[in-house]
Amino acid sequence: MPRRKFRHIQRFEDSNERSFQEYLLNQPAPQTTRTELLRLIRGGEDTFLELKVKLSNPEKIAQEIVALANTAGGTMVFGVTDQLRIEGVRNPETVQEELVRICRDWIYPPLVPLIDVVAFDSGRRVVVLDIDGKHRPYRTTDGRFYLRIGAEKREARREELSALLDEIRPLGYENIPVVGVDENDFDDSLLWSFANAFDEDSLGKNLYQTAEFLKKDLLLAIGGSEDFMPTIAGVLLFGKNERVGELVPRSALTVIRITGKGEHAQIVESKEIRGNLLTLYESVMRFISRYCDLVKNKQKKSKLNKNDHVQARGNYHIHSVREAVANLLMHRDLAMREATTRILIYDDAIEFINPRRTNGFVPPASKAIRYGITQRINPQIAAIFPKREYGAAIPNGGLPMILRSSHYFSGKRVEVYTSNDEFKLRIHSA
Repeated sequence: MPRRKFRHIQRFEDSNERSFQEYLLNQPAPQTTRTELLRLIRGGEDTFLELKVKLSNPEKIAQEIVALANTAGGTMVFGVTDQLRIEGVRNPETVQEELVRICRDWIYPPLVPLIDVVAFDSGRRVVVLDIDGKHRPYRTTDGRFYLRIGAEKREARREELSALLDEIRPLGYENIPVVGVDENDFDDSLLWSFANAFDEDSLGKNLYQTAEFLKKDLLLAIGGSEDFMPTIAGVLLFGKNERVGELVPRSALTVIRITGKGEHAQIVESKEIRGNLLTLYESVMRFISRYCDLVKNKQKKSKLNKNDHVQARGNYHIHSVREAVANLLMHRDLAMREATTRILIYDDAIEFINPRRTNGFVPPASKAIRYGITQRINPQIAAIFPKREYGAAIPNGGLPMILRSSHYFSGKRVEVYTSNDEFKLRIHSA
């Protein structure tokens, strides 16, 4: 329900939300008279309007607010009976403060209260709380989700909650269409070798119709019969190397060899790599292999001769490094413009650094990810990239395998942490 403004009102302002409230007040909006408010009340309770005589049970009020917020937003009016008679509230200021507390402490995520006090000529005053559902789904602090059906509230059923989550799940960056791309911008050898690995007749059936195959078979493009707009995921997975760098410049990553054990040591070589995901993966592995020994089995410790002036190359478990590079490419938060993906190779460790919004991710998710409970940012890329048919030859096991195998291989615990909107994974050499 749209925000309603009333004449002759007193507006409650939370000190933490004062600037936001001032912004709202400065926006041009039609004023609603008390007559219009009366007309609203006399229409009776419905999906968007809840009438209360007084505020007496904070728990039930929280449930009503959650139900309105999860449905489509609405209004709660305090000081009106079930017979639609305006009784008013004795202490509107107390009601305002209590509503602020309920919206802040009894509901998750917390709501910013928009509260009006409407005064009538009789001296009676009612309190009006407007509710929106910008960040739904909402729940009470005891974990209950409510919906409003007509004038009644009830707990959301499992299928209703699932539909609500699917409806409001934000569009992933990988699903954004790229305008101005045609079929010639795709690597046919990569695309059709992938398709043919699943269906040997795919080449004959599709006759190299790249646009149709991406739209109808892989769901990596949108558009009607005439239009063709591949998604970011489609371009990253199957685009030609030179075109990927032009169309999605932030897809590039940097690999750096640093002499020493600290980030401020001398840089030996720095290289920016561009191209589709398969090219990025293979190029990164070649760069790492140039400075590190990647082996399958744990090696015996080698003794450094006193006359040697060059430290022996670090040994790393090859499957752990391959999986780390694959995770780096699959789970990049490409929506972050300024942050870049980096791989730093030190004398004794390899550090993988990826953009990742920290808000809402740490600390719980950073702990759960150690057990393979992930928050996939790019599910379509993550579904195609690790498949054998794509050609990257990625081992199975995910982050738990990296943690277990690298620890056994080097005797040192793998470091996983998030800070400053970056996810960092550090693997130590043997």
